[in-house]
Amino acid sequence: MRNSKILAKIRAGKSAKIAMMGHFLPPFVAYAASLGYDGIWLDLEHRPMDSREIQAMLAYFHLYDIDCMLRTPTREKGQLYRYLEDGATGLIVPHVSDVESGRELVQKVKFPPLGDRGLEGRGLEANFGLDIPGTRDPLIEHALRETFLVLQIETPQALAAADEIAAIPGVDGLYIGPQDLRLRMLHVPEDERYTTEAAVERIAAICARHSKAWGSLARTIDELQQHAALGSQLLVWGADARILQEGLTRANGEIDTVIQAGS
Repeated sequence: MRNSKILAKIRAGKSAKIAMMGHFLPPFVAYAASLGYDGIWLDLEHRPMDSREIQAMLAYFHLYDIDCMLRTPTREKGQLYRYLEDGATGLIVPHVSDVESGRELVQKVKFPPLGDRGLEGRGLEANFGLDIPGTRDPLIEHALRETFLVLQIETPQALAAADEIAAIPGVDGLYIGPQDLRLRMLHVPEDERYTTEAAVERIAAICARHSKAWGSLARTIDELQQHAALGSQLLVWGADARILQEGLTRANGEIDTVIQAGS
């Protein structure tokens, strides 16, 4: 059973380096791992994959020894812990706006005594059972120590309840979804609105108080530096779609230069 590189960085008081992907791109996993990334955010909220594609992608994560932080499109209990059985290192759950939802998610994805996750032991998580030839106890201990749950703060209600959400045992971190939060802030009274910067500062302070990791999706390198300065340990930078677009734009300019020179 592999250990989490993201959790190792967090426990050492360092920031984890995380890329982001939403397409079936096995080479992306290999390249990120070779560059020293600790994990990849696999987005299944906005980018669908079927179950066999997900299992195949998770096998590449294990092959190249890099964490998968899987953003789930569902809160169905069995499916959530099947992602972990299939090899995801951690889950990031979008749009968690209240304490009760946070507690329910812990119950669904953490083994007792923290939660009520179902126990099997024949998935990639346990090397298809080869790493636990006897009792399942090592799997339980490993999962409690080496898998994680991150909840996304994306609404004014979530921001208001963030202190209580962060205090839930079994919640390992909070992550601000800046675009969703910004959109929803437009529809609350002006005197109750938070800017994205103020929301980031609030979450940073709350997570520091509860010794939980946090992050927020930066739009620019300056924002990423600001988050790091505030103590973010979940630094996400390097999205597959942006990399493909920027790389192809550069290649297009280069080939146009060659074509024009030969005209």
